[in-house]
Amino acid sequence: MITKLSVRPHVLVLALGLATSFAPTAWAKTVKVEMTVKEVEIQVDNKGTKQNMWTYDGTIPGPLVRVTEGDVVDFSLTNDAANKNSHSMDFHAAIVDVLDEFAEIKPGGTKKFTFEAKYPGVFIYHCGASAMVEHIARGMYGVIIVDPKEGFSKKFPKPDREYVLVQGDLFREGTSVDDLLDGKNWVGSLINGRVFKYDPVHDQDATQTLQAKPGERVRFYYVNANVNDPVALHPIAGIWDRVYDHGNPRNVSEGVQTFTIPPASGAIFDLVPPANRPTNNAIVDHAMRRALRGAISVLMTNDEADPTLGRADKLILR
Repeated sequence: MITKLSVRPHVLVLALGLATSFAPTAWAKTVKVEMTVKEVEIQVDNKGTKQNMWTYDGTIPGPLVRVTEGDVVDFSLTNDAANKNSHSMDFHAAIVDVLDEFAEIKPGGTKKFTFEAKYPGVFIYHCGASAMVEHIARGMYGVIIVDPKEGFSKKFPKPDREYVLVQGDLFREGTSVDDLLDGKNWVGSLINGRVFKYDPVHDQDATQTLQAKPGERVRFYYVNANVNDPVALHPIAGIWDRVYDHGNPRNVSEGVQTFTIPPASGAIFDLVPPANRPTNNAIVDHAMRRALRGAISVLMTNDEADPTLGRADKLILR
């Protein structure tokens, strides 16, 4: 079975039928994934401010890739000829050669390689071209989810909704590599590419929230794309029912208040709000410098929740 992912992430999600469930499989698939690097001006906040960023397929984060443990990813990266810089792809779900598969390519070039997704989890992918700190800080990152081949279980229950959240940095445009390394000219935290993207409480220009119905198990795939700082993830007015470190079902903790995610890593978080009343949670990086400068996402739980959100092609709300 070969499935193609191009510009829109939902193509792969829908084709594999993995948006809200997946079944154990005794045979691996080959999943074809294609991306194009685009150096573009892109919106970085809710009021419409734009900044020159570097991206996979023109979005921050890049397209969501979702496969099952044991699948082979047949990957192709094209560096658009209009770009000015060399770029590359570093999949944290891959076991390959940094000097071969992850080598950078010049504008107009294409790099192809394959890898087997050997471990389940939620992994970052990012550009590894020099200077790596600049490529990541400008938005060159995304997520690959590798679902466990065993499927759901009592230890890893099926969620009612799923959301992918990627936290990254926003630096003042033109910040030098040395200043990026030192954290200078940092102006805010991006959640899926924008400051306070899903938080109308702290940003009157925000128009989106995460939604669920009371009592639903809401699963968050949270990835830290910060270049220097860890994330201290906490659900205000809630407790993480389960946390799967690195997204691996074997690495489970229960009843967690705050969980640390190092840079270039990720975890899965399950939240189960009360079943008998509407509630709201704020999914925050509890380091206040980052929370109050963009790293807050609101989950609104009520009976009128949009049934399409957190399912199918809406795991990343664009």
